[in-house]
Amino acid sequence: MKPILKKIKNVFIYIDKPLFFVTVFLFLFGLFNIVTASSREAINNDVSLYYYFYRHIMMLGIGIVLSIPILLIDTKQYKRIVPILYFIVIFLLLYLLFYGAYHRGAQNWIKIFGIKFQPSEFAKPFTVAFLAILFEKFYKRLRSRDNNHFNMISAILFVGVSIPVIIYAEKDFGTMTILLAMFMIMFIASPILKVDKLKTIGILLVAAIIFVFMVIARTGSFFTDEQLSRFDYFNPCEKYEKDGYQVCNAFIAINNGGLTGLGIGKSQQNSYINDPHTDSIFAIFVEEWGLVTAMVIFVCYILVIGRILTIASRANTIRGRYIALGIAIYIALHILFNLGGLFGLIPLTGVPLPFLSYGGTFTICLVCSLTMVQKVCIETKSSQNSVVFNNVQ
Repeated sequence: MKPILKKIKNVFIYIDKPLFFVTVFLFLFGLFNIVTASSREAINNDVSLYYYFYRHIMMLGIGIVLSIPILLIDTKQYKRIVPILYFIVIFLLLYLLFYGAYHRGAQNWIKIFGIKFQPSEFAKPFTVAFLAILFEKFYKRLRSRDNNHFNMISAILFVGVSIPVIIYAEKDFGTMTILLAMFMIMFIASPILKVDKLKTIGILLVAAIIFVFMVIARTGSFFTDEQLSRFDYFNPCEKYEKDGYQVCNAFIAINNGGLTGLGIGKSQQNSYINDPHTDSIFAIFVEEWGLVTAMVIFVCYILVIGRILTIASRANTIRGRYIALGIAIYIALHILFNLGGLFGLIPLTGVPLPFLSYGGTFTICLVCSLTMVQKVCIETKSSQNSVVFNNVQ
């Protein structure tokens, strides 16, 4: 009982308080914003105006409940737990590949106890944690020029690439792209020697080219028609009746908002934008709150990512450093992909915006991912304080 009480005490003493308060503010602000953004969707589905609000609270609650064991379990135990969870996700994804139903062009949803989940979202934090474990396990051997690194790098590549390949087969191009980008950035930042990185990247490029040609030879195209249509994202308002509808209406919403916004609940584009409470919520948010408030949210995003990177730089373990780094990359990529698609800078990928978008699995994973970062911070500060205490003694 005493060790558990000590861990609970350490949570309150050693968490990164700036990160905690900013993330709580963002979650609460996003929760409030979902009420107005989801109003049209609630009316169309003949449910309560607060239906999506209550469901989002439930997902936040699930994330908080799952965060409790994350805070109590030392990260050194991840080497036993994370691989099991990772392969459970692979099993679920393979099950969906053969037996899953299509939802908006992708075969990536599963229903458990009446609640729909997206196993591919769980793959993101699990991949980060698994890679961090492998980087720590192989660190000395990867840095040595005397060892054969092939087996170790092969294991790292399996963890980084296997799930994206399965997700590609499920036609979820956005999630696949984020997972691959996360892996490549973590791989570049990994302790692997530069010469091995260059060789591995070369091999991956050749393998990718062969894979693309094999898919094209078998199916006639690497992308589905729906995916191809998203690459035609330039000048969306000129293609309003076709593929530019979503982005053009987002432009109109952002323009309507101006500096101070039209006011809470006064969005005009809510009736025109598809899924205004999920992937396109930022457009509704700017229309109602204005660009000035949007800049406050951007500052909060910078603070969140900056604090996580600071925790990564101060971590006293290799696994802690790469867990925090990976979560920072995870959040940053979601922000870039969501807003980049909404602003017409990249193809619209349909990924949620951290803290603001309504989302089930993504919200749970985001809460748990931030908790892992806080656990790294707690372990670092606790270890530093123990060293200081021992020196005083």
